[in-house]
Amino acid sequence: MKTSIAGRIVTHENEFEGTIYFDDQTGLILEVQPGMTGQIQYSPAECVIFPGFGDIHIHAREDASGKHTYKEDFKSAGLAGLNGGVTHLADMPNNPIAPINDTLYEQKEKLTLKSPLHITLYAGIGPGTNPLKRNVPYKVFMGPSVGDLYFKTNEELEQVIQNYTGQNVSFHCEDPILLEENKDKPLHEDRRPAVAEITATEFALNLIEKYNLKGKLCHYSTGDGLKKIIAAKNRGVKVTCEVTPTHLMFDTTMLTDENRHWFQMNPPLRGPQDKKILLEELINGNIDYLATDHAPHSIEEKQKGTSGISQLDTYALFVTWLILEKNVSLQRIAEVCSYKPGLFVNEYLPEKYGKGFGKIEPGYAANFSVLNLKKETTFRKEMIQSKSGWSPFEDFTFPGSIEAVYLSGKKIS
Repeated sequence: MKTSIAGRIVTHENEFEGTIYFDDQTGLILEVQPGMTGQIQYSPAECVIFPGFGDIHIHAREDASGKHTYKEDFKSAGLAGLNGGVTHLADMPNNPIAPINDTLYEQKEKLTLKSPLHITLYAGIGPGTNPLKRNVPYKVFMGPSVGDLYFKTNEELEQVIQNYTGQNVSFHCEDPILLEENKDKPLHEDRRPAVAEITATEFALNLIEKYNLKGKLCHYSTGDGLKKIIAAKNRGVKVTCEVTPTHLMFDTTMLTDENRHWFQMNPPLRGPQDKKILLEELINGNIDYLATDHAPHSIEEKQKGTSGISQLDTYALFVTWLILEKNVSLQRIAEVCSYKPGLFVNEYLPEKYGKGFGKIEPGYAANFSVLNLKKETTFRKEMIQSKSGWSPFEDFTFPGSIEAVYLSGKKIS
């Protein structure tokens, strides 16, 4: 059966009023036509139809051990994603049983099937690991984060990373030596200083270039480091980078004794100038993905100073803030929230998703994130779907709302 929706359609390439026809059985787009002739119509004066948003950096916390599912699991992460207007996710590997080989990866992959939306898994790179037999994306933690999957020295890292020549590798950039030197500083942002990210960035860029990696630098936070990434891109290095909502909205001047533990994360918040540069380069096209680094912990853990922020539930609401408050163009939003996340995961997707995610074209999955830019939303605690039960955006009023989410042609909300 063929279904159609019509409205103001925005992709990374264009914007127009049109109608999308898709097959209810296959969940794939059949055709896209100009003009408002669809069965379901969204007012162009109020709403925007984007290719389905993808968050390619979350921590769903589930593995075969089950030790951390009290924080989150694949089902609750999927529900939080849908609640946040997201249509697919990519989950990081720093679990108690890390997916570092084919057997452990497949074991964890089976657990993702309980999620209401598709979840792509990163495999972990750690001391002594080797590439999997199958094609997957990888994640490497250059210094200590949450979990045990990290390297203590750059020499140890390079010895392993040379085995991954030509692979898709994402880096958490914090220099382990500098973290060790600053571990006794009183404030979290001083224990994990900007120079640790910048120094690690230089080394990561060197590894990406030297071993012909398809590199991605995660949750980027420093303006000076971002300049190095842009320079590397300009000289042809195959590197992309993410930015999180928290690093775009908050900075160290907003921290107080009362809220500091809620905003503790790795890397930490930076100063106003860093935040300004991140937003400017998002607008200019030098940042590739809006990715939450959704890292849920219980309220009790946060009160004790555990690093990580829960923010998957507010992904698309934050996008309305970027559009209406920070003047980020609709096409840039489609690029960093839809097209490039799709480009990142498409080669790893099951055949049922056709050409994949991120475009509104025939053969692609009929995944859509529909935003209402005229109806504001005050996000309340009771709206949270994440098991963590808290959000840094509680009681914040966003200037827009989520009108609808479609997964493979099915309207979910």
